[in-house]
Amino acid sequence: MSETGTDTVSVEVRDTLSDITAASWNALTEGNNPFTRYEFLHALETTGCLGEKKGWYPRYFLVFEQDDLIAACPTYVKTNSYGEFVFDWAWADAYERNGLPYYPKLISAIPYTPATGNRLLVRHDQNQAALTTALQRTIIGFCQEQSYSGMHWLFVTPREHELLEKDGLMTRMDCQYHWHNRDYQDFDHFLAGCTSKRRKTIRRERRHVTDADIRLEARAGSTLSKEEWRYVHQFYTSTFDQKWGSASLTRRFFETIGETMGEDTLIVFAYHTEEHPIAASIMFKSSDTLYGRFWGCSEEHHSLHFEACYYQGIEYCIRHGLKNFEPGAQGEHKITRGFEPTLTYSSHWISHEGFRKAIQNYLNEETQHVQQRCEGLTELLPFKQGIEDPTNIS
Repeated sequence: MSETGTDTVSVEVRDTLSDITAASWNALTEGNNPFTRYEFLHALETTGCLGEKKGWYPRYFLVFEQDDLIAACPTYVKTNSYGEFVFDWAWADAYERNGLPYYPKLISAIPYTPATGNRLLVRHDQNQAALTTALQRTIIGFCQEQSYSGMHWLFVTPREHELLEKDGLMTRMDCQYHWHNRDYQDFDHFLAGCTSKRRKTIRRERRHVTDADIRLEARAGSTLSKEEWRYVHQFYTSTFDQKWGSASLTRRFFETIGETMGEDTLIVFAYHTEEHPIAASIMFKSSDTLYGRFWGCSEEHHSLHFEACYYQGIEYCIRHGLKNFEPGAQGEHKITRGFEPTLTYSSHWISHEGFRKAIQNYLNEETQHVQQRCEGLTELLPFKQGIEDPTNIS
């Protein structure tokens, strides 16, 4: 642990949240974003999801005014780039070719979670801009002291991106696909704003599932038994076994968040003829946004993935008045199902001057391409031409 500061304000760097109370940490986030909540981060730390085997080492920057926690930033020392979703493998390769170490580096991100949210957390009764800037500069100073190759804030909010860019950090953009609730009354109201072709396609996909006698059930995580969490983890690991290899989240992690933040966790189970589920999608929610994270199944059925991961989420948002639905990274197939191309932001500081200039030049070109691509993809949206607000269908 390190400590700097004045007589009344100090900054500490700790490798655990265990000696911080959930209430003091959540006061920085107002309990809104599920991924920056104490319960989520602490569960990652204490259930075998981080550490040497994963290449994620927690470093929590904590700002105290006397004994009161007034600001913080969750960061992680990284010895690889797995689980970040902002791909810098080419940067690491360039460092290696030039005989320089790219790892360790420091990042502020939610492990294995490509969801936008605040990374520099400041209590609402404090000076947001001043503390954000001071905390960011303290973190970069720490990176210089530790000889890290760089500092990377991933999936920051547009406001944070602007503050960090003004302070000289480099911006990197990407494109995700988000659904927005325009005061829809029900799913049919949403479909009414779509073209006839897309409306028919979506209805046909949903019929494939119902015609197969598949029943779906959305459940709060707090209502799941340990046996049901076992199924959730089994579905989660099956997807990784098929596509990416090792899964990072443990069964104990899922059971823990079910106990500590179950009301912010949504599991959509699919049942066929058996009493046990054949598939599940795993989602989290804030006061206004639903986040789709993982999916897995033991039986393949036509359009079941679309139903469990997208359409059930849209229906849930409409029923519960949530404004947004972020179903995860990548997947242009989401666009024709009503998920709009949306820019995401990351902010980067590179210690090596030569590489800093080279990466800035690369990002200048990449940013232009990403912006053009994101704008061009809006042509794939299913909404009727000339309707700026798809709820206005008269």
